[in-house]
Amino acid sequence: MPSLKRKTETGTEAPLKKQRPSQPPRSAVSILKDEEPAFPRGGASVLTPLEHKQIQIRAKQDVLFEQSTGKKARTYDSEDEENEDGDHEETRDRPHNKKRLTTGKKRQLVSNTAQETGVKIEGLSYKRLVPGSMVLGQVIQINRYDIALTLPNNLTGYIPITSISDKVTETVEALAAADDASSDGEGIAHNTHELDLNSIVSVGQYLRAYVSSTNDSTGPRARGRKHVELSINPKQANYGLKQNDLVVNSMVQAVVSSVEDHGVVMSLGLEDTTIRGFMSLKEIGNIRKHADLKEGAVYLCLITGLSSNGNIVKLSANPERIGNVKESNFLVDAPNVDCFLPGTTVEVLVSKVTTDGLAGKVMGLLDVTADVIHSGAASSGKPLEKKYSVGTKIKGRILCTFPTYEEKKLGISILDHIMEFTPLSSRSDDNLVSPTIALPISSIVDEARVAKVVPGFGIFVDLGVKGIRGFVHISHLADKKVETLSDTTGPYRVGIVHRARILNYNPMDGLFLASFEQSILELPFLRLEDVEVGQIVKGKVSKLVVNAAGIGGVLVRLTDSISGLVSEMHLADVHLQHPEKKFREGLSVTARVLSVDIEKRLMRMTLKKSLVNSDAPVWRSYLKLAVGMQAPGTLVNILPTGAVVQFYGNVRGFLPVSQMSESYIKDPKQHFRVGQVVNVNITSIDDVENRMTVSCRDPLAFGVLQQKELAELKPGIKVDGTVSEKTADEIIIELSNSGLRAYLPFEQLVDGSAAKCLASAKKVRVGQELQNLMVISKNEAKRIIRLTNKPSLIRAHQSGRLPASLEELTVGEEVFGFVKNVIATGIFVQFASDLTGFLPAKYLGEEAGGPPDFGIRNQQSISAKVQSIHHSQNRFSLTQKPISKSNAARNTKFAVDLQLPDRALSNPIDGVSASVDDFTLGKLTKVKIVSIKDTQMNVQLADGIQGRIDVSHVFDAWEDIKDRKRPLKSFNTKQILSARVLGVHDSRNHRFLPITHSNKAPVFELSVKPADQTEAALETLTLEKIQPESSWLVFVNNVADDCLWVNLSTNVRGRIRIMDVSDDVSLLADLASNFPIGSALRARVLHVDSANNRLDLSARSGASSVIMTLNDLSTGMVLPGRVTKVTERYIMVQLSEQLSAPVHLVDMVDDYDTANPTIYQKNQTVRVCVSDIDVPNKKITLSTRPSKVLSSSLPVKDPEITSVAQLKVNEVVRGFIKNVADNGIFVTLSSNVTAYVRVTDLSDSFIKDWKSDFQVDQLVTGKIITVDPLLHHIQMSLKQSVLSKDYRPPLTYADVVVGQVLTGKIRKVEDFGVFIVADNSANVSGLCHRSEIAEERVDNIKGLYEEGDAVKAKVLKVDLEKRRISFGLKTSYFAVAESDSDSDEGDNDNTGGIRIGDHSDNGSEDSETRTIQVDVQHIGDLQNHDTLMENRGLEVDIQMDIPNDATSKKEQPTQGLDTRGFDWSGGMTNTNEKGIQSDTDGEVQPQKKKRRKAELDIDKTGDLDTNGPQSVADFERLLLGQPNSSFLWLSYMAFELQLSEVSKARGIAERAIRTINQGQDTDGELLNVWVAYLNLENTYGTDETVEEMFRRACEYNDPEEMHSRLTSIYIQSGKNEKAENLLQAMVKKFSQDPKAWLNYATFLFDTMAAPQQARDLLPRALQSLPKHHHVDLTSKFAQLEFRSANGNAERGRTIFEGLLSTFPKRLDLWNVMLDLEIKAGDKDRVRRLFGRVTASKLKAKKAKYFFKRWLEFEEKEGDDQSCEKVKARAAEYVRQQGVDKS
Repeated sequence: MPSLKRKTETGTEAPLKKQRPSQPPRSAVSILKDEEPAFPRGGASVLTPLEHKQIQIRAKQDVLFEQSTGKKARTYDSEDEENEDGDHEETRDRPHNKKRLTTGKKRQLVSNTAQETGVKIEGLSYKRLVPGSMVLGQVIQINRYDIALTLPNNLTGYIPITSISDKVTETVEALAAADDASSDGEGIAHNTHELDLNSIVSVGQYLRAYVSSTNDSTGPRARGRKHVELSINPKQANYGLKQNDLVVNSMVQAVVSSVEDHGVVMSLGLEDTTIRGFMSLKEIGNIRKHADLKEGAVYLCLITGLSSNGNIVKLSANPERIGNVKESNFLVDAPNVDCFLPGTTVEVLVSKVTTDGLAGKVMGLLDVTADVIHSGAASSGKPLEKKYSVGTKIKGRILCTFPTYEEKKLGISILDHIMEFTPLSSRSDDNLVSPTIALPISSIVDEARVAKVVPGFGIFVDLGVKGIRGFVHISHLADKKVETLSDTTGPYRVGIVHRARILNYNPMDGLFLASFEQSILELPFLRLEDVEVGQIVKGKVSKLVVNAAGIGGVLVRLTDSISGLVSEMHLADVHLQHPEKKFREGLSVTARVLSVDIEKRLMRMTLKKSLVNSDAPVWRSYLKLAVGMQAPGTLVNILPTGAVVQFYGNVRGFLPVSQMSESYIKDPKQHFRVGQVVNVNITSIDDVENRMTVSCRDPLAFGVLQQKELAELKPGIKVDGTVSEKTADEIIIELSNSGLRAYLPFEQLVDGSAAKCLASAKKVRVGQELQNLMVISKNEAKRIIRLTNKPSLIRAHQSGRLPASLEELTVGEEVFGFVKNVIATGIFVQFASDLTGFLPAKYLGEEAGGPPDFGIRNQQSISAKVQSIHHSQNRFSLTQKPISKSNAARNTKFAVDLQLPDRALSNPIDGVSASVDDFTLGKLTKVKIVSIKDTQMNVQLADGIQGRIDVSHVFDAWEDIKDRKRPLKSFNTKQILSARVLGVHDSRNHRFLPITHSNKAPVFELSVKPADQTEAALETLTLEKIQPESSWLVFVNNVADDCLWVNLSTNVRGRIRIMDVSDDVSLLADLASNFPIGSALRARVLHVDSANNRLDLSARSGASSVIMTLNDLSTGMVLPGRVTKVTERYIMVQLSEQLSAPVHLVDMVDDYDTANPTIYQKNQTVRVCVSDIDVPNKKITLSTRPSKVLSSSLPVKDPEITSVAQLKVNEVVRGFIKNVADNGIFVTLSSNVTAYVRVTDLSDSFIKDWKSDFQVDQLVTGKIITVDPLLHHIQMSLKQSVLSKDYRPPLTYADVVVGQVLTGKIRKVEDFGVFIVADNSANVSGLCHRSEIAEERVDNIKGLYEEGDAVKAKVLKVDLEKRRISFGLKTSYFAVAESDSDSDEGDNDNTGGIRIGDHSDNGSEDSETRTIQVDVQHIGDLQNHDTLMENRGLEVDIQMDIPNDATSKKEQPTQGLDTRGFDWSGGMTNTNEKGIQSDTDGEVQPQKKKRRKAELDIDKTGDLDTNGPQSVADFERLLLGQPNSSFLWLSYMAFELQLSEVSKARGIAERAIRTINQGQDTDGELLNVWVAYLNLENTYGTDETVEEMFRRACEYNDPEEMHSRLTSIYIQSGKNEKAENLLQAMVKKFSQDPKAWLNYATFLFDTMAAPQQARDLLPRALQSLPKHHHVDLTSKFAQLEFRSANGNAERGRTIFEGLLSTFPKRLDLWNVMLDLEIKAGDKDRVRRLFGRVTASKLKAKKAKYFFKRWLEFEEKEGDDQSCEKVKARAAEYVRQQGVDKS
């Protein structure tokens, strides 16, 4: 045997024992241990007693080592997990402690003893399970997104779906991408089924897992639960294995990479990808059928052999072979310790046996241990010492690794079921059953006998299941803490019996997990699986669920781990307005379980008393239900046709509206509500389809006797009954003796008018008995009986003129009935037994009126004569006009002729045939063409005997057709042809029938093909006789949008898809004209489906008509396609029935400016180029770019981008916005390249609501600023400054050098200096110390500078590491300032720094004025609603000077040095350097000081008129003089908002509200402030602040006015939903004001584009408003129809016409309508309207006005002739007036 060695990290081999590196890496556990407190509470050590003992053992080993070798014992860098506290370092620093630990017992130990005590027998635990561990586990549960794996020692881990295999991960990513692409129109060739993990792994399967992470579960119910995340991906599960490590009989994890006919190719996940595994069919075993093997499935396999070069590893996953370890299949040779991984079977030399486990060595060097469970000590009654002895060899399967131990150590199991790789079974009645079947989880065992006690750990008990014991952890022995355990004393000693409850079963350990705790025994449920649907449970309300609509339900906790949801509809039998008042947390409730979803871990319950207290059986399965059963259910959905009733589980039923009540129900929503409990009975059930119909009707109310009575009830029978109910139009009668319900409409009470019928109905009262009523009809299925009391119908029945069937009718007979329905073409007349005939309008009597109702109403009595009867169609027609005797005789003769057997022929064309019966199948005869259609020729065989020749039975070959579009053009009418009889044509159903189906007057199907004109036997062509790839001559029968329907013969029809019609794509654009009906084609059969009667053909050439699949495509192919879908973002193009793909905007044109998908039409044929093919994900990218499809030489403005590598930094590209996110936008540059634009890169200027400026599919231009090909990341900028050629990147700290002069703004002012941020920089900021501000000491910096002041500074010092810059503002640092100081040295105070854009104190009139963005011109008009609608907030574009009347402070003339505290220009004026110099020169005069002194008393506040207020001080001074000016207050607020000081702006608004005198406010100044305050909160605040501000504003102002103002604000800011809610509140609160209704209607018309909702407001408004407002409001609603883009002008005209007809003298209405029509531009309408108004009776003054206006209109829009007509009309009016006066 070769020496066992371990591989080092460098790949070389080293001895098994680790060599201590100079700085070893610390393990993950030790890092976690560093977080333990250095001084635990109470001063005790953080080490456990076990850890202290281990330290003592280590110390003893060190002493023995030093004594035997004379060398210093090594120090330990990493201890056992239970000794990882860092104390070894302290031990090395303090040798006296070490000496104390090692003295006293060194003579009692020898080296072999030390070695023996180093191997501890311990099992796997959560603390020892660290990231990097490997463990053997068994699959116990497969969820949708993860897999549960049971591990040894009652541990459980979870495998995420992305940690199974690379193939599964790729599939998940593809599914996720497909979900995203479906909304974007991504093309997917085939629908990908959702991934099912059951096809990847199986329950009970053994797998090796790699521990990815461990953590404690958090949450109030976690209770210290641990979460272990695992990976079974072979890349982790085989971690560390090399090619040399793959030896026979070792176990490896493998994943199926491909399934072949003779076996499976598998991937091992090794670094060397050339090494693959292969598993033959016989080695698969019974784990899964070969056909069911899927790529990505994972298996733990046994290596059975290797190829000669070692690259192919032969594998076996057969559990029978893996479990056969008695003689072979265990590892006997290994190159290094990395071969020993969990799952591998090894031979162990036992070196130590205890009562709680055993230890041993593998190959003499590697330590292994088996704990109390996996050594068999727990499951066997025989002590281990008697079963195994030191020195014996046993077989064991590796369970886990312990990576935290210094020496390589493994855990093994010698349990039979793990060794055999089979699940453990229990024997019951000589049958093997699953342990959970023998003893279900949650069951209670009354006698659990203690079999073994492990002190400090727990006890093992016998539960009565043969071969399987239970384990009770020490924490589950009692509700209180159990301190000690003993097998001889105490309540838990061996042999004692306890009552236990099964908590779980661990198939790896082969043990039940049980509990003795009384609280566990008393729990009603342990798991959600224990809860039965329909069970009544008790619990406590734990939480109220709140949603957007309010309280959405409550959570009810049954146990600490089980909770259920009670939805809002199930809180009570009635709807609760305030559920939170009834259900509070902690309230005890009784509920019934509605459904349990184990997979989603959800439970639904109900608190409805009608369900909780019901004794009816629980309907939880369709299989146990039967017709007639009754139970309560809950209405969950109400439809116009009925309602859906929910019961328990997934059982639902449909309640038809006819079964909701015994009485008629028109609208179910008027009688029922969602959540209502109804008692129903089953009327029909289908347990296969899981469908059920229920009824609310009492099943006992219609018994067997009543069914018999209903069956015996015939139309015409006289009955008596009692009135039980009256509705709006009928009377419900309960029939005597039978109790049946019948219906008597009001119109059936008497003959006569509707008023007479209604008067008779009023006399009928409930309870009255009615006699001699006649049954007119009945419906036994619906149990509906109709009665009549009309004397005319009763007499007609007695005389036999009320027919009940078609057989009772005779042509010419007069019959009596009643009107069933009236349509535009006639009347349907009903008789007894629902027999109905049709009376055409042209046959109505002379007394009938005109259409549409002919003066006739429904249910009216009527008489008519039978005109004709069509027995075959089961219908007849009536007439009220006289029937001539000839017509009657003809009709009678016709009826008789149909019964005569005579079929003799008259004038046969062939001159031979004598009877119709002579025309047999295959007969050769002569025919005469009567007419020629597109697809057939109608012929005559004899008088009255017709035939047809289909175009498919005319020509033998393609060459015989002269005109392919009109093949029958060569034939003429009256032409005699030789033909052969094929069969009979069914003219009603348009289908071919055999000759045996001939009727009285047949239409024969004939053939004139030359090939058929022989005596040879005819064979009828059928679909079964057609073979694929055969060629046929076909004729177009119908043209559809996507195909041509063609005839091969009279009874065989096929389809040619549009893409297979022709090789010439240009012909496909107009199928109807290029391939008209009747045209001929040569086609080839593609597919025949006889079962579904389907035939697919192709008229294209053979090479181009192959059904295309994904594998047939290649990049660059140009193909024809059909547009199947058109959206604003893409078009979907179908290439074949299997392939469809989108063409996105970026692939549509070469110039994105012309990209417009809407120019395409559905079913249009286009040429597309295949740009990209993604075979694994089954995706295709198509392009219609002319440069790719047509090889166009036109310039390409927007070239195609195929990959990220194609892009370069600073390249300018264009693309379409794909998504607008919170952190920026994503721009599509091509189908697979997307760029990201940060918010800061969108624009050079600040955009407050930037999302509103960008929308999906918007075309944008940007510059590439970052490209990362590896990460596939692209970053763009849309800033114009970046796009320009003169763009300079922002200044950074690296760009700043000492001595550089920068401009910037004061960011912050402190007592020790000012902070300056540089202009055009990436937030480069620095400090100017107070000593560097001026040449002299500055005491008050805040009085000298303010935030936002523009300054020029010099860089004094730069610290790049700390990103710090020191600035200087002294005038001596700047050349310009030095020259100025030389010219006027005596006048310089040296008390301030350099300020940009200072003005001199001479009040220059040329200085520019500072502008504030507020509509100061219209600030006084803010009360005007229209002005507020046009302006948005405080920011509008009117710029003008801000007046001021305040007095300024005294100023000192300085030269570039300002000490005044604020510069009027604010750094915003652009005074050039020359101007500054000239002003300064003008000031430097010898008498300057005197002038300055004299000017101290001059009032220069007039400068504010020029510059405006530019600081807080300026505004404060101005407000002292004008405290009631809303203009100043709003300007002040705008000033603060420009500085982003929102809180200060709010404070100013509050001050304004308190300051402005409301008593003197006649101009609405205070209202302006309130509106501005509302606008501010709407822009910068929250919904709560807006609501609070609105409430306050309504208290101080007119509420209606404030409602209108806030509505306008909402509309301007795009918050239409809030605006609509507010408008709805206005029409309720201010319903008497027509403005509220009109504003709401205007909003609906213009903003919401909902004209119908606006129209519905008018009737509501007219009901609420006084009558004197009705006309004006109606007129304004009509004007909205004209003026709104969503209105209907015709509707507006109709409204005006109604008003004018009612109020013809309201000239204002005429004027408004004239204005609207003139604006509409219809001159003829305007002229007619002028003619109408001037023709009415008008006074002279009014008439003069309208004639003058008419003339002005004609002068502008008409001509001289029209003007003359107006003048003539006016002269005629004057003449007529004179005549009237005379």
